[in-house]
Amino acid sequence: MTAALTNHQVRLAQRPETTATREHWNFTTEPVGDPAEGGVLVKVLSLSLDPAMRGWLNDARSYIPPVAIGEVMRAGGVGRVIASKNPAFAVGDTVYGTLNVQEYMLIAQEELKRNGLVKIDLSVGSIGQWLNVLGMPGMTGYFGLMDVGQPKPGETVVVSGAAGAVGQTVGQLAKLKGCRVVGIAGGEAKCKWVVEELGFDACIDYKAGDGAVRAGLKEHCPKGVDIYFDNVGGEILDHVLAKIARKARIIICGAISQYNNANSMPGAGPRNYLSLLVNRARMEGIVVFDYADRYPIAIAELSGYLKDGRMKSKEDTVKGLDTFPESLNKLFKGENFGKLVMEVSAD
Repeated sequence: MTAALTNHQVRLAQRPETTATREHWNFTTEPVGDPAEGGVLVKVLSLSLDPAMRGWLNDARSYIPPVAIGEVMRAGGVGRVIASKNPAFAVGDTVYGTLNVQEYMLIAQEELKRNGLVKIDLSVGSIGQWLNVLGMPGMTGYFGLMDVGQPKPGETVVVSGAAGAVGQTVGQLAKLKGCRVVGIAGGEAKCKWVVEELGFDACIDYKAGDGAVRAGLKEHCPKGVDIYFDNVGGEILDHVLAKIARKARIIICGAISQYNNANSMPGAGPRNYLSLLVNRARMEGIVVFDYADRYPIAIAELSGYLKDGRMKSKEDTVKGLDTFPESLNKLFKGENFGKLVMEVSAD
């Protein structure tokens, strides 16, 4: 059956110094093979497009090895098992794992754990939700806020990238934990959605002009910021550091404003870092893979909120592998509204 199938793939052709454009990718095809003993073959349905993917293109030391030249681009996704020689997976199972930017993923038995392949239940959440609130972004938001941030009722939580994948989960979860939540997002439409649909107490439009973030923090955080969940870095991080309260916690999740800087290196560090000293505050990074053994705990809680309507999940879906270069860059232009998902094959 699989011998007649052709796999279309997107491979890294050269490392970008700034923005990754179409010239940095090769579009290739190859036959689809049969799984070996203990392996599975997965048809890719949808992929998660995330800011972290830009960092994976840099030949630099990080929490995960860079994508090698010539390799299929790394990506998490949801797929359907179409051939299996492993008793843990049956044909027809819906699965989540590292499936990469391609139409089919052949996974050997010894690679199943590394790829994080797990069965998922579409009665618990849709494919989009499994790539959003119930997927890597949701896990990042959950453990970043709960483990690193340790929110307490009544505290003020600020989250940048509030309308994005991680930000929407962080803000809604912080509200459920009894916090006052202020978002930072780009554009009136996103800010309106964050407040009216997600229930944030306020949202600051960083595109509203010079001084908008500083003024917004002064207005909406009069007693200071207890927890800041940072998805963007750069000047916004500096503005928030200037407003942190005593014993504040700053969670460093990402720095999307810096990822396309030349030389594959982040920009200058925070200028206001001495505010950490003055306020006896702490800044800590979050890498979601460190919490993999606890994902079921987070999924159980978050899926309950989705089911009873206390949490919402918004996805922005693009279609087709051929759109990958331009679709990925939507993240860095702020063009996506919600979690960016690429539909590879209709379910």
